[in-house]
Amino acid sequence: MNRKIILDVDTGIDDALGIMLAVKSGEFELIGITTVNGNVSLGKATENTCKILDLLQVGVQIPVVKGASQPLLRPVFFEHSVHGEDGLGGALRGVAVTKQPSEGFGPDFIIEQVKKQPGEVTLVMTGPLTNLALAVKKCPELVELVKEVIFMGGVVKEHGNVTPVAEYNMYVDPEAAKVVFHAGFPELTLVGLDVTRKVLLNEEHIRELGDTPIGRYVKQSTSDYLQRYFERNGVRACAMHDPLAVGVALSKDLVTTKKLYVDIETRSELCDGQTVCDFQNRLKKEPNMNVCLDVDADAFFVRFIRALKA
Repeated sequence: MNRKIILDVDTGIDDALGIMLAVKSGEFELIGITTVNGNVSLGKATENTCKILDLLQVGVQIPVVKGASQPLLRPVFFEHSVHGEDGLGGALRGVAVTKQPSEGFGPDFIIEQVKKQPGEVTLVMTGPLTNLALAVKKCPELVELVKEVIFMGGVVKEHGNVTPVAEYNMYVDPEAAKVVFHAGFPELTLVGLDVTRKVLLNEEHIRELGDTPIGRYVKQSTSDYLQRYFERNGVRACAMHDPLAVGVALSKDLVTTKKLYVDIETRSELCDGQTVCDFQNRLKKEPNMNVCLDVDADAFFVRFIRALKA
């Protein structure tokens, strides 16, 4: 039986690839997708999500529900320099969208679906954690009803990608991350930059996808992304941040994890959004999440390419 998941996205380039992997793998029952402000505005993230489902020809089956339009306490902070003004690197610019979002509010949708299917739903979060924080605040028992939460965010050993220490999703809404970290989820997994930076989509991978609508989309959407990564890191590739979170939902064997205590900084002029991982148990706190520390990138790409070519 396929595993039940809800994706929570701020659909930019890598969220879109994560959605594609989730749909095309055939291994999930994708109950729905909730959208959140992050890489782009809530409206743009929702439109992009609908466009991707149209491209995959599954728009009728999968509801898309709008969530939070801004962080819990902070002003919005977009990432147009990476994802482009439209969030998809211009790949679907001008393409008419037929899929429309469903009525409702993302956090309420998460609560309703998890309550309806207790112990069965995995939440895969690839944007700021605002929607999940709002859901937990409204329904604290959610933490006992959800099967698992896997989120892309943070960095525990390496440098950040927005500030020297902060990863983007955590930086945008650290207060939401703090709510989630301390909510008491029995199974919470952090898929951070320490592992996602090791999973690099390159031109050879893109060629393997072939001259298909999906292959052409991936090539076009990642073109500028590859160039910007090359300019900053000297490698013509792009990190598969969000698809790896979906990959972890597909198979835990892709990553090496350790149960550790992680908190997040919310009151620092220099270090806001930093995920602080207590490797040496100096804080004497119970571990609160599984932290991904290594990844089998080759195994991930075997799954990713096979799925997108299916």
